[in-house]
Amino acid sequence: MTEFSRRVEQVSISGIREVFEAASEDAINLGIGQPDFPTPAHARQGAIEAIEAGQTDAYTSNKGTQSLRDAISAKYDRDYDLAIDPEDVIATSGGSEALHIALEAHVDPGQEVIFPDPGFVAYDALTKIADGTPTPVPLREDLTLDPATVEEAITDETAAFIVNSPANPTGVVQSEVDMREFARIADEHDVLCISDEVYEHIVFEGEHRSPMAFAETDNVVVVSACSKTYSMTGWRLGWVTGSNRRIERMLRVHQYGQACASAPAQYAAEAALTGPQEPVEEMVEAFEERRDVVVDGLNDAGLEVPTPQGAFYVMPKVPEGWCDEVLDRDVVVVPGEAFGANGEGYARLSYATGMEELKEALEIIDDATRAVR
Repeated sequence: MTEFSRRVEQVSISGIREVFEAASEDAINLGIGQPDFPTPAHARQGAIEAIEAGQTDAYTSNKGTQSLRDAISAKYDRDYDLAIDPEDVIATSGGSEALHIALEAHVDPGQEVIFPDPGFVAYDALTKIADGTPTPVPLREDLTLDPATVEEAITDETAAFIVNSPANPTGVVQSEVDMREFARIADEHDVLCISDEVYEHIVFEGEHRSPMAFAETDNVVVVSACSKTYSMTGWRLGWVTGSNRRIERMLRVHQYGQACASAPAQYAAEAALTGPQEPVEEMVEAFEERRDVVVDGLNDAGLEVPTPQGAFYVMPKVPEGWCDEVLDRDVVVVPGEAFGANGEGYARLSYATGMEELKEALEIIDDATRAVR
């Protein structure tokens, strides 16, 4: 009788999803990781025009349309003065698929993948699906990932380590000094650094820097997407870039599992990347304003909370029973342990929702915090 693979049996439904399913329909949702802004009009129009012109009826190149990959290459030159060959880009079905093919192409059974704890829930699950060994490492007190901690965790069995900045669930932005160190570690230890840069443009303080800018070898692969920057989570359009030899191996996984990213989404992404960037700036300004309100509200409630420098999450330390008390009062938050064992004693709140709802939620949170103390 056919049973289930060991890989899939190691993976459970995300703790984030479990929280959503337990909440009532009327709950204020501070758990969801997607912007509450519309996709920019010019991105939508790009897809509409391509559909009406009959450009989306057939498969694209496995790597994606030439014009999209040209746009992604131009974006890295414009934003970071990084020279990326369009041939060294694969358009993927969201950042999640980009992470998946990066791990599948580089991790042998039993090899270790180091990642932050607390960290994005997919790192652990996708490592297991690739038949690798998850190796979570703790964060600094300010919730940043310490390069020294990563370096100490590297063994002969390490295939890769993952860096995420701006970070989900913490909202931290790693410093340039840290990113230079991650690049050095990848070079000196001949270990792949997978840099998850999906939130790259949602930065309030500091500056987003990629370890790819500092690496002297090809041991850095970058994952990004339109999902957060352009409020295009439903379009499922991301990408991965790295050296040609790494891209060609990742393409082998992508072409059999996906063939190509959705054609309409590719044209929408091209329009988003090449068109006006003011909608992004306006969204980031709104997120920063919301962040300040949320941090002040949590501090007023007596919670200890590092101020996030990017993304749209905040991760306060919370007393025992806090998450249940808040959830019982119809405000959805995600317990920190959903993001790893070191997330225990924290909660993740998303401020990708309207200001009025945030203010109402903060009043409820203040009452809930008093109730558990």
